[in-house]
Amino acid sequence: MESLLQQLVVGQVYAFMLVFVRVGTAMMIMPGVGDGFVPERVRLLFALSFAVIITPTVAATLPEFAAASLPFLLLLLGEFITGLFIGTIARIFMTALDTAGMMISIQTGLANAQIFNPAFAAQGSIMGAFLSITGALLLFATNLHHVLLTAIVDSYRSFPPGMLEVGFAGDMAQTLSLAVTKAFAIGLHMAMPFVIVTTMIYVAMGILSRLMPQLQVFVLSIPVQIIAGLLTFILTFAAAMVYWLGHYEAAIVTFSDMNAGGNGG
Repeated sequence: MESLLQQLVVGQVYAFMLVFVRVGTAMMIMPGVGDGFVPERVRLLFALSFAVIITPTVAATLPEFAAASLPFLLLLLGEFITGLFIGTIARIFMTALDTAGMMISIQTGLANAQIFNPAFAAQGSIMGAFLSITGALLLFATNLHHVLLTAIVDSYRSFPPGMLEVGFAGDMAQTLSLAVTKAFAIGLHMAMPFVIVTTMIYVAMGILSRLMPQLQVFVLSIPVQIIAGLLTFILTFAAAMVYWLGHYEAAIVTFSDMNAGGNGG
């Protein structure tokens, strides 16, 4: 009886440790919960709670307990890499907002006005910081964080513990490459109205400088560029965030299904 109880306790601790390594690593990087302005204790408690909840659900996918230390360490390493991969994918698509914000700042003449971006814990443009904070808020307001949590649970079907082979490294690298490309394209599309407006201003100022050479075009163009940029931002902000939300959810679901399909093949 004592041996059976001991085996049950060890098995439960073993399963929880494997689940917590993947969940904790992913949540330390994920947007929202893993942002720099969230206290580390809050992130840790949330990861512990979520790992406790899903451990019974994913216990069937876990390999049997191995007493040897080396196989267990390799399992933990595989779970760490998988969690890092999931969190990085979610974080990459958040950088689309910072990319769009930097492009908008350049086009509106506000690129030199740097501010601390709490979403990335680094200096960034004013527009990038505003878009990043708004994006994190919209993740929770629209319950899009449920998609991220579901992706963690579904990852046990895509990447079962103990099945991390050499071939998966190439799939992960390819997925990360596609995610970076997609995120940059989303940021570029969000900033495209500002590129068009700024180009029109430059053309108009170029024509004006030819018609009136004595006019200080540079002094005149900066206020016009800033005002036109702010007006464009007011008109396009809501549509841009809706565009980002739609593509963010679609991208997370698409890449999740891609990994599952690749593993199944």
